[in-house]
Amino acid sequence: MTDLGMPLLRAPRGVGHLRGDKSFPAAARDALADSQLRRNLGHATSTIRAKRATVVAERADWEQLRAAGSAIKAATMAHLDEHLERLEAEVTRRGGVVHWARDANEANEIVTRLVAATGSREVVKVKSMATQEIGLNEALEAAGVTAQETDLAELIVQLGGDLPSHILVPAIHRNRAEIREIFLREMPGVDPALTDEPRRLAMAARAYLRERFLRADVAISGANFGVADTGSLVVVESEGNGRMCLTLPRTLITVMGIEKVVPTWQDLEVFLQLLPRSSTGERMNPYTSVWTGVTPGDGPAEVHLVLLDNGRTATLADDVGRAALHCIKCSACLNVCPVYERTGGHAYGSVYPGPIGAVLSPQLTGVEDNASLPFASSLCGACFEACPVRIDIPSLLVRLRSQHVEARREASRVPSAEAVAMAAAAWTMSDPGRFAAAEKASRLGRVFGRRSGRLTTLPPPLSAWTAGRDAPRPPAETFREWWARERG
Repeated sequence: MTDLGMPLLRAPRGVGHLRGDKSFPAAARDALADSQLRRNLGHATSTIRAKRATVVAERADWEQLRAAGSAIKAATMAHLDEHLERLEAEVTRRGGVVHWARDANEANEIVTRLVAATGSREVVKVKSMATQEIGLNEALEAAGVTAQETDLAELIVQLGGDLPSHILVPAIHRNRAEIREIFLREMPGVDPALTDEPRRLAMAARAYLRERFLRADVAISGANFGVADTGSLVVVESEGNGRMCLTLPRTLITVMGIEKVVPTWQDLEVFLQLLPRSSTGERMNPYTSVWTGVTPGDGPAEVHLVLLDNGRTATLADDVGRAALHCIKCSACLNVCPVYERTGGHAYGSVYPGPIGAVLSPQLTGVEDNASLPFASSLCGACFEACPVRIDIPSLLVRLRSQHVEARREASRVPSAEAVAMAAAAWTMSDPGRFAAAEKASRLGRVFGRRSGRLTTLPPPLSAWTAGRDAPRPPAETFREWWARERG
């Protein structure tokens, strides 16, 4: 790869939304205590799973599409510098301006400077994971600019003073009654007789946003894809708010992670088949908006593209870990994950929750800044089976866990309790006699779990294990004893 002058820096601390205030186990414990949250998540994820399964089953070539998506992403990452330089050249040739941002601070500074140059004090926004990642709304607020989210779910989150909890459905943790209460409390001019009927809620949001669309001079978007061959940027969405933001304002500023580039339109067509089926369970996106530079008299008169690193080149430097950058943000892995379904997105502490967040966030920030996330998984493998670009998330999780363990070992000469336990287990299992003796000794555990047949509470230090897990009650007879009795 050509050196683009970007040092391998991680996402900086103190800005953006890639790090939580609590470890995952502590945050998950709080989420598990919220029964309404669990009901909301269970209903929403099961509905999305069923829709996805139906439309995926329609494609006899689904596995071939997945393989093609994976191959395109791998090839693109191998020559990412070339594709980015081509994208920059084509955007510039068509009247756009390209800005490079090493991290969240640089990206926020670029966008706030561009907005200030227009004299606007308000911007409308298309749903964007990248702008959430860098904390752009907070940076704009500090500069005296109001950022108005226009995606319905993002609007709900914004009005509720909340944080997104899902990549695709940011307000998945809210039900209709809660949304109605937020609208009545926070939305100026809303009808006091508003009901929680979805159509009525959507109409209230539409009326509220329409005024803001019409008066906005500046829009800020993300991008699902950037096509290097023509400098075209692509946003797919379901509500039409993106189309309004991309066509009405005079100035359009797009913040795009550098991994979102695809070489050609032929490559794009693969992802436009994979993404809607994997995300919303639709055959195609209701709105697919594409813009290429500036067209006089049609759409924005100024188009800016901010290409964001923020830890991505550091992730790319890992030949194995870079697979996390293949993600097309469909959220399919979240919807099948048993851990996410029970804890929701806030427990992950990052704008990228679920299985993909557990491998992407630690690499963007450095593993030790998100050390608990790789352990937020049962390693069941459902995420890999659902991923439209075949990211082997379970293997990446194990790899990141190993990196964390090695980092702790190097930082302290005193072995952890876990390390001592693993060493003792290795010593025991390495000798047949010791292992047989341990099997017999395990029968002492039969004094516990007589009623349920499971070990739910053990004395310290084993209580740390049973605090979050059950184990089967040890059998009265070991396997060796059974074998000797049955087979001689």
